[in-house]
Amino acid sequence: MTMLLPQGALRSGARKLTSAPLSVKIGIAIIILYLLMALLGPVLSPYGEAEIVGAPFEPWSDRFWLGTDSLGRDMCTRLVFGARNTIGIALMTTLLAFSLGALTGLVAATFGGWTDQLLSRLVDVLMSIPQLIFALLLLSVFGTSISTLVIVIAVLDSTRVFRLTRAVAINVAVLDYVEAARVRGEGPLWIMGREILPNIAPTLIAEFGLRFCFVFLLISGLSFLGLGIQPPTADWGSMVRDSATLITYGDITPLFPAGAIALLSVAINLVVDWFLQWASGLKGD
Repeated sequence: MTMLLPQGALRSGARKLTSAPLSVKIGIAIIILYLLMALLGPVLSPYGEAEIVGAPFEPWSDRFWLGTDSLGRDMCTRLVFGARNTIGIALMTTLLAFSLGALTGLVAATFGGWTDQLLSRLVDVLMSIPQLIFALLLLSVFGTSISTLVIVIAVLDSTRVFRLTRAVAINVAVLDYVEAARVRGEGPLWIMGREILPNIAPTLIAEFGLRFCFVFLLISGLSFLGLGIQPPTADWGSMVRDSATLITYGDITPLFPAGAIALLSVAINLVVDWFLQWASGLKGD
C-alpha cells in the first residue's frame, strides 16, 4: 500500500518549524533574506547592473556604500544583482539536474536488468572524471553562455542525483506493497509515481538542498576562474576575482561577495540537517 503523507502534514511541519532549534530559524531567515534580495533588490537598487557611475575603485562613501569596482560600477548594486543571477542560475541548474537524475534513477530501480546496467555504467563513466576538470573542458569547447553553463553543470551533477535516487528507490522497489502493485497489473509509471517516489521524497528533498549548495559553489568557482557567468552580468564569483587585488591594500570589499557565498551555503546546510532529522524521526539537540 502506498505510504503517503497525511493531510495534516503541513500543519505538523509548521508545528515542527516553530519548535526548531535557533540555528535552523536563523538559517531560514537568511534564506528568506537572500530570496527577497534576489527578487526585490534589482528593483530598489539606485543604479543599473552594468552602469558606470564613478571612477575605478572609489572608496566607501555615502554614495557608494561598498565603493566601486575596476570599471567604476557600484559594488553594492552588483552584489544585489549577483544574488539574482547566481542564485537563479544555480536553482535552475539544480532543478534540471534533479529532473534528469531522479527520473533516470527511478527508471533504473523500477525496470532493473539491462536498463539498470546500461544507465549505471554510463553514470560510472561520467563520475570517473573529476567534475570541475570535466566542466572546464566542456565549457572551453562549447562556450560559456548561460544556457551552456546550465546544461553542462546539470548533466554532470545529475549523475550524483542518479546514484542516490537509484540507491534509495531499489530498497523501496522490493517491498511487499510494490510487488502487490505489480501483481495487480499496475504499469511502471504508476509504480514510480505512486509507490516509490512518495516514499523517497524526504531524502530527495534534503539532497536537493545539498545539491543546490554544490552547484552554487561550482558556478561561483567557475566564474572566479573566468568560465562561469560572463560580464557584464554580475556574479559573486567573478566579483571576488575582479576585486581580489584590493585585499593587498587593506580593503575588505572582496570579502562581501565571498561571504555572501559562504553564508548562504551554511544557512542551507543548517536547514537541510534539521529537515533530515525531522523526516527520519530523529530528535536533535
